[in-house]
Amino acid sequence: MRGHGPGVAPAARAAGWPAAWRTALEASTDEGRTIDVHGHLWPEELVEVLRRRRSAPRLAGWVLHLDGEAPLRVNPDDHDLGVRGSLETDSRGLCLLSLSAPLGIESLPTEEGAPLLEAWHDGVARLPEPFAAWASVACAHPDLLQLKHHLQTHFVGLQVPATWLATPSLLETLAPTLAVCEAESRPVFVHPGPAGLQEPGRLPPWWPSVVAYTTQLQAAWWAWQEVGRSFLPDLRICFAAGAGLAPAHHERLVARGGAVGRIDPGVFVETSSYGRQAIDALTRVLGVDGIVLGSDRPYGRPVDAEGLGLGRAAARSIQSTNPRRLLLGGTP
Repeated sequence: MRGHGPGVAPAARAAGWPAAWRTALEASTDEGRTIDVHGHLWPEELVEVLRRRRSAPRLAGWVLHLDGEAPLRVNPDDHDLGVRGSLETDSRGLCLLSLSAPLGIESLPTEEGAPLLEAWHDGVARLPEPFAAWASVACAHPDLLQLKHHLQTHFVGLQVPATWLATPSLLETLAPTLAVCEAESRPVFVHPGPAGLQEPGRLPPWWPSVVAYTTQLQAAWWAWQEVGRSFLPDLRICFAAGAGLAPAHHERLVARGGAVGRIDPGVFVETSSYGRQAIDALTRVLGVDGIVLGSDRPYGRPVDAEGLGLGRAAARSIQSTNPRRLLLGGTP
């Protein structure tokens, strides 16, 4: 892992956040209050715009149509604020929502993507506690002034599709956008992008999640390891779904002539869809300090951190301490 990562970022930056977020972050230090960095909920504004579309991504009622994938029937309860709120408030101090990057909204032509991005930001900015959200930008012509405004007001950081970091050269192209987050001391969340499948209906339904998404995340991880710190020395970054377990391949990296540096305190992976075996493997490479809780709800459920066999202190770090450090900065 190249570089040593960011130093201490002032927690005082949280003072510019909405009061509800500050309250939730402060409460997350109490026993049992946790931060889930990876969830999805489509606000009504986004649903309405998706239903007005005549090409993918679009919703026909509650049937989702994406390019290259079979139509998917969506459970309305998954995006019902009342239902989802009841799932979160019992145990979560904060649930961070991100735009579903596999929809491909960020990569649409500007005239198509702009109404969807506007609906996303307007909708989630009005959601009550325990929800907060990641901002998103267009791929072709990102509005960096608007991104800065989002980061200074209602959003915890920026989500980007893993496909935008698929190679070191693509990461270099994206670096000016990520630099806005670095300057504002806000983190970046790397999430799988569109699966791009060419055989809709001929592959098992788990194929995108297990094959396409993990492959994307692994590529993004290695691109970051190769050049990320040379462009963005102080950025905090988190990879979804354990970065596709790419850290577990560091032995292979060394065997094939690569180099592994010291653990970078500004790089995190989250736990969605993984349990005891995978998280144990990740901690052996990254240490407990590099692991944060993520559920991918409604597509997954949060792991029981205390059931991982790592000890109560490690569970508290994964559920609360590490996510706070991802959001606010600081050192382990």
